[in-house]
Amino acid sequence: MMGNDKLSTQMQIKDKTSSKSVQDVIREKSYEYGLPEYLQNDLDAYKEGLKNHSPILDCLWGELYGSINLAEINEGAITSEHADYLRKKFLWGGGDSYERD
Repeated sequence: MMGNDKLSTQMQIKDKTSSKSVQDVIREKSYEYGLPEYLQNDLDAYKEGLKNHSPILDCLWGELYGSINLAEINEGAITSEHADYLRKKFLWGGGDSYERD
């Protein structure tokens, strides 16, 4: 029974930078991996474009936007919650900000 108490305590630990639990942080980070290939490629390209200040960032943004919608709406490959997380973090600039420099 002690092991369960320890696990419960660990799950209640809050991330130092937010009010999210460690479990929430891990779940959200997992939203950026294991995606359909086309979506993973577009997400990686967009992250790279942000990092390198790409002159075609607007095009990369549009590609990522379309891929998220395709994966959610047309293919059902990701959930609405998953799609909303990706949109909020990468397209709308809310939530946990992605390191752009």
